[in-house]
Amino acid sequence: MAVEAVIWDFGGVFTTSPFEAFNRLEAERGLPKDLVRRVNSMNPDSNAWALFERNEIDAAGFDAMFLAESTSLGHPLRGADVLPRLNGELRPRMVAALKACKQHFKVGCITNNVVSMHSPGQDEGQKSAGAMAQVMPLFDAIIESSKAGVRKPDPRIYLMMCELLAVKPEACVYLDDLGINCKPAAGLGMKAIKVVDVDQTLAELSGHTGLTFGAEQPA
Repeated sequence: MAVEAVIWDFGGVFTTSPFEAFNRLEAERGLPKDLVRRVNSMNPDSNAWALFERNEIDAAGFDAMFLAESTSLGHPLRGADVLPRLNGELRPRMVAALKACKQHFKVGCITNNVVSMHSPGQDEGQKSAGAMAQVMPLFDAIIESSKAGVRKPDPRIYLMMCELLAVKPEACVYLDDLGINCKPAAGLGMKAIKVVDVDQTLAELSGHTGLTFGAEQPA
């Protein structure tokens, strides 16, 4: 089936991965590398991240619950210390690719986010606000987990986007930096791209869409 829509994750796709910032936090605190990732993967449907991204607990609840979960792994870390690291640096080539896709396809965004001043969907200073201002108005449809009450990798959130865009899953390309979120998209019939780096991503996106995306410009 021909591609009719390209659906994007936000953090780790249009911005550098928050896990890079989490690793810097871990190094600063003398904590094991990927501790935050390990906490995130504990009880993935009912842990602090899952509840917060579905807006089932508030920031104070996340702070306490994340601390309990990290403490259970032997390395106490407050959730309040993790949240400010969520937002990464904007990737201009990915924004340019979105604009190119928008000329030919429907475009949507599915983001797991939180209702917080540190949420990718909220204004967190000039850098974050600037990134959001450039990217979010370009989408035909946006689903935020904190507003929808459902989060990736629940297949329902992908089907919700298909309904909003009036397309079948088989007619969609889906991009996400987490394999766990790509798997259900592929299971529904979408052409899933795991975002590892910009060159790899744009090469795969070009293969699925037939579009040509510009190379990185020299400094």
